[in-house]
Amino acid sequence: MKLKDEKRGSSDDNEGSKGKMTLLLALVTLISAFGSSFQYGYNVSVINSPAPYMQAFYNKTYFDRNGVPMDSSFQTLLWSLTVSMFPLGGLFGSLMVWPLVNNCGRKGTLLINNSFSIVAAILMGTSEIAKTFEVIIVSRIIMGIYAGLASNVVPMFLGEISPRNLRGAIGVVPQLFITVGILIAQVLGLNSILGNAEGWPVLLGLTGIPSLIQLLTLPFFPESPRYLLIQKGNEEQARKALKRLRGHDNVDGEIEEMRQEDRSEKEEGQFTVLSLCTFRGLRWQLISIIVMMMGQQLSGINGVFYYADRIFQSAGVDDNSVQYVTVSIGAVNVVMTLLAVFIVECLGRRILLLAGFGLCCVSCAVLTVALNLQNTVSWMSYLSIVCVIVYIIGHAIGASPIPFVMITEMFLQSSRPAAFMVGGSVHWVCNFTVGLVFLYMEAGLGPYCFLIFGAICLVTIVYIFIVVPETKNKTFMEINKIMAKRNKVEIQEDKEEFKDFQSVPGGQAEKEELSSSDL
Repeated sequence: MKLKDEKRGSSDDNEGSKGKMTLLLALVTLISAFGSSFQYGYNVSVINSPAPYMQAFYNKTYFDRNGVPMDSSFQTLLWSLTVSMFPLGGLFGSLMVWPLVNNCGRKGTLLINNSFSIVAAILMGTSEIAKTFEVIIVSRIIMGIYAGLASNVVPMFLGEISPRNLRGAIGVVPQLFITVGILIAQVLGLNSILGNAEGWPVLLGLTGIPSLIQLLTLPFFPESPRYLLIQKGNEEQARKALKRLRGHDNVDGEIEEMRQEDRSEKEEGQFTVLSLCTFRGLRWQLISIIVMMMGQQLSGINGVFYYADRIFQSAGVDDNSVQYVTVSIGAVNVVMTLLAVFIVECLGRRILLLAGFGLCCVSCAVLTVALNLQNTVSWMSYLSIVCVIVYIIGHAIGASPIPFVMITEMFLQSSRPAAFMVGGSVHWVCNFTVGLVFLYMEAGLGPYCFLIFGAICLVTIVYIFIVVPETKNKTFMEINKIMAKRNKVEIQEDKEEFKDFQSVPGGQAEKEELSSSDL
């Protein structure tokens, strides 16, 4: 009878740990994603449409100051800086993740981050009145810092507050809002709306509104329970936050899981990036996020968007209509990412990663052929359009959203901030690199540059198939045990601590032995 009661209690805990989508959880998800991830997407594409008018403003301002027109090479340099400062700022923002989330919490970091966006929005919105183009370039760095923090902290925060059966779906929501941000920027950037000589300062300044909304509303929502219990040691506050998020009082199962994770990491303390990179017990997790993040950015998504206008023009789309076709592509991106929200918990992360990169790989190969033959075979230009759409579908369902979900799931509390710092840095370095070298690749290789992107997709597929496990509906500790086998370390069941097969038990000393043995 006692055994039956224990089993029933265990079953109740499992049910409690699964959880449902409560109103509070839905609201904190939407506010976090809209106030942060949305702006990442918005600022990725906001300067594309008004570029000619902004460049004219640069030239006019320079002429008013110096009495001579701006040299074309200098104007090209200024515009390149305007574009490239955003991903460079993103790298700086990623480097700030670890210290901020550990000292200020996940919610606290998001609130602090809003100050970057609001300041940048004010500077960009008033740049024309102030007759200074320099503040636009500086503001792009500031917005990059904002996006670098947001792109890492939001998935971390949402992954930690989600029940395990909804963690994948909620983890894709930030990417959904990134695509929505891109689409809204494209729509507002139409010549008939704000993408014109009078409207572009307003277009740039609007980015501060979501941050203001988040700054006013997010303080009323709970901090990450895992942060409160494991890092702050406040079980009472963690339990209170968890009850609010779950909408019921049966949270013992999740609290016990957090306690296990806490015990597992007591001897290790907080990981820095250096200790993360040298710790054998997390070797394959670290390699996996680096490979997935490199695959995400080096698979050619920026190149495909760059080529899209040219592909549509070659298919006979009128120059004045290209911007509307680009908006429709943005809409496809949103719809397919929304689909990923609903199917990620059914199909799993691994399937979506393999399918997404697979579609991208095939699309790049066929697109290379189609672009080379479109001058001799008339219908090849239409095949090119199909390839662009299929590629975007592949990226939207797998390559774009899932890697950030996997960082949350493959690392425990003590190593997660450092892991996001590494993954985010790789993301932004690769983003910056593609933006820097793609024009040279396109000039030297032409359509054959997509073969390189296809090869990168193929390598990523092979790695994911061999190494990356399915993490759907598993606790963080269960995922950790799966990866421990690949890392050739074991987790002792009674204490939940990492141990090397050959090492002598000894907490921190053991960790140092594992680290030094692999240098």
